[in-house]
Amino acid sequence: MGLLSKIFGKKNVEERKGEPDMVYVPNEDERMNWAIEKAKLTLWYFEESLANPQAHHAYFSVKVHIIDGENGEHIWLTEPHFDAEGNLYGTVGNEPVNVNTVKLNQKIGIDRNLISDWMTIENGKLIGGYTIRAIRDGVPENERAAFDNSIGLYIDEGVDYFKANLDTPEGAILALENAYNDKNLDAAIACEIFMKKPK
Repeated sequence: MGLLSKIFGKKNVEERKGEPDMVYVPNEDERMNWAIEKAKLTLWYFEESLANPQAHHAYFSVKVHIIDGENGEHIWLTEPHFDAEGNLYGTVGNEPVNVNTVKLNQKIGIDRNLISDWMTIENGKLIGGYTIRAIRDGVPENERAAFDNSIGLYIDEGVDYFKANLDTPEGAILALENAYNDKNLDAAIACEIFMKKPK
């Protein structure tokens, strides 16, 4: 039995030979829902990095929600790229378990609204990978090093790439910090009227 099966229970983990295990997370899991939301709010950073890769970028991948009738599965795409209209293309990076509409190594195009996560490896560290972090947060602290080793990534606390604007609560806080650092009273007062936009 693999490490993730021991942590999450055999029925919650699909062990796949030659690939990382797949952890089933209930839809109502607040950590995972917030991870997906955070990935969507910070996608701009991934897109900018992908469009202008630097020497410290070693890897790019994006996770998408594949739907097959009543079944759905979140699958990582390798070799991702966006066309001029913002449509996403990539190669299916892991063997699907719950859907039959795609297969490993298949090149696909998919609606960008179905993106559920993104990740890059920069200087050997995971950037993004919010759903991976959500799963890791459920691992007992004394087993996290083994979890990191099992997926072959160095995971630190990370930096969230929210834009400093009034589109999100996190962005509003960053905008307020910037206003404070710049000693810009008008910009600080503008942050006072921040209200979360309805979805």
